[in-house]
Amino acid sequence: MHSAHPGRFQKRLKLFDATAIVTGSMIGSGIFIVSADVARNVGAPGWILTVWIITGILTIAGALGYGELASLMPHAGGQYVFLKEAYNPLVGFLYGWSAFLVIQGGTIAAVAMGFAKFTGVIIPWVSEKNLWFEWYFVKFSTVHVVAIGSILILTFLNTRGIQSGKIIQNLFTSSKVGILLLLIVAGLFISGHDHLPGLNKELFWTGARVTGDTVTAISGFSLVIAITAAMVGTLFSSDAWYDITFASDEVVNPERNLPLSLVYGTVIVTFLYLLVNMVYVITLPVQGSPTGLSAAERGIQFATEDRVATAAMEGILGERAAWAMAILVMISTFGCNNGIILASARIYYAMAVDGLFFNGTGVLNSKGVPARALIVQGIWTSLLCLSGTYSNLLDYVVFTVLLFFILTISSVFIFRKRYPGRKRAFRVPFYPVLPALYITAVAFIMIILLIYKPLYTWPGLIIVLIGVPVYYLWRSRQMRA
Repeated sequence: MHSAHPGRFQKRLKLFDATAIVTGSMIGSGIFIVSADVARNVGAPGWILTVWIITGILTIAGALGYGELASLMPHAGGQYVFLKEAYNPLVGFLYGWSAFLVIQGGTIAAVAMGFAKFTGVIIPWVSEKNLWFEWYFVKFSTVHVVAIGSILILTFLNTRGIQSGKIIQNLFTSSKVGILLLLIVAGLFISGHDHLPGLNKELFWTGARVTGDTVTAISGFSLVIAITAAMVGTLFSSDAWYDITFASDEVVNPERNLPLSLVYGTVIVTFLYLLVNMVYVITLPVQGSPTGLSAAERGIQFATEDRVATAAMEGILGERAAWAMAILVMISTFGCNNGIILASARIYYAMAVDGLFFNGTGVLNSKGVPARALIVQGIWTSLLCLSGTYSNLLDYVVFTVLLFFILTISSVFIFRKRYPGRKRAFRVPFYPVLPALYITAVAFIMIILLIYKPLYTWPGLIIVLIGVPVYYLWRSRQMRA
């Protein structure tokens, strides 16, 4: 362990603030577009809602497990600390390595690009067609200017202290939750759609998968596979709920407030996501045609650029829908990235304190935040934006994310056995059944992906495995220093 640092963490995050980080980090741009891919996989409104319900249940169950771990070890780094303590420093490093390269880094890049692309709906100058520079796979357009600019602005603001970061988070989380609720009310009760579109009503549980121009009816185990494949998108749309654990040292009364914020945040988002998808299936037919001229003809499956929310709101707001949804997504993604940027840098700080990351990142500035870790993170995520590979990386790493979920929830069993008498302000309800069911369900999803979606498995594992020699090289360099 490295020694004392100039600054000290400031406990400024109360329960509302911590819940805002959980909620705000989860709600990005995914909920507004992912349902199109879900619809192409399962083809029926009943199964679309089922996919989101299963995702929500898994997310809440995971949050309950992380809640116990956070109450037991409320330290900066969160999941990195849990894995390091439960297994060994190598496992912790592999998680931090994957988080920096892809899991957190790729998410920040993807969310920033989402923010920039929706900015282009309002400001046409912001367009990938407005290309300034291109060299092999590296591109630099006005979209990249806005995306990288948003990362750098949020990085700078978060170097000014946790108080600055939490104010931004509370403001943007409250705004987007409020606007989402207004849209849900408008879609469910005001729009005049008091019944499902005829096609949705007739085919509510009739599964069908779209592959290219081919539509295939599915049922039985084929439907199970389709639901699992569809969950790749929904799981990422519901991801980042655990980010608050990275900032554990800055939470007031963390033993109580960390578990509660995890539970409150995941429950709030789960219900919001379910209600939003109910709006989709009430206002749009699920099945459609890629050549359809109107939003109704294209349906959820083929919404323009997968912007399902915009298509659904066209029936309520008319031509103003595109602008209204663009503003909502901009608010949503900006607030989402603030929470992720704020929290993720604490992982690399904790790693540096253990001698497993750049030494300078293990220092807090006079404001009590890991400014250097924030800056390094900002540089890397900006490079990912330019590379254009962030979305592919996120697809590739989904298997690895699930693997780390299993390892982390398994550590609940490890710590129960290792520290039976240690005080826990929060315990997983229905232990050991609930964590065991969670592990089983996630393992099943991984097996299905391994068999039927290999592209979503081995690239992520390669990224993790590359971290093994890096870990030993880093350790040997530290020993020589």
